[in-house]
Amino acid sequence: MTEIPAKPLRPAEWLGGFTVLILCQLAGETLVQLLRLVLPGCVFPGPVAGMLLLLLILTRIGNRARPIIASADGLLGLLSLLFVPSAVGIMQYGDVILAWGGPLLLAVLGSTVLTLLVTVGVFLATDAWLARRRG
Repeated sequence: MTEIPAKPLRPAEWLGGFTVLILCQLAGETLVQLLRLVLPGCVFPGPVAGMLLLLLILTRIGNRARPIIASADGLLGLLSLLFVPSAVGIMQYGDVILAWGGPLLLAVLGSTVLTLLVTVGVFLATDAWLARRRG
């Protein structure tokens, strides 16, 4: 069965989706800064709060989320451009990386393994919670 291709987005829809993404990040940053006024020790990152807000919005608007998703996909397609400055930094500070390469590599590998373990743990806990909730 062939799928009918979706109608292409108009420029205004792309702009609207991008605007929602930026406003969610701005709202997340604002909420975290306001929270830091009340709780100075709060270290919650603003972009993560913005992503949680975006998740809430996406669950509420359902099928009308197409412009937001298309804008996010477009940004993800450009994500590789963010690696260019880091590659230039590696070339510029090669001697520092050679001097500190061992501890740096150990820190990167350790944090990666820890992140994977925490991610798997959260997934398993969420899966078990959803299984109990379903019955």
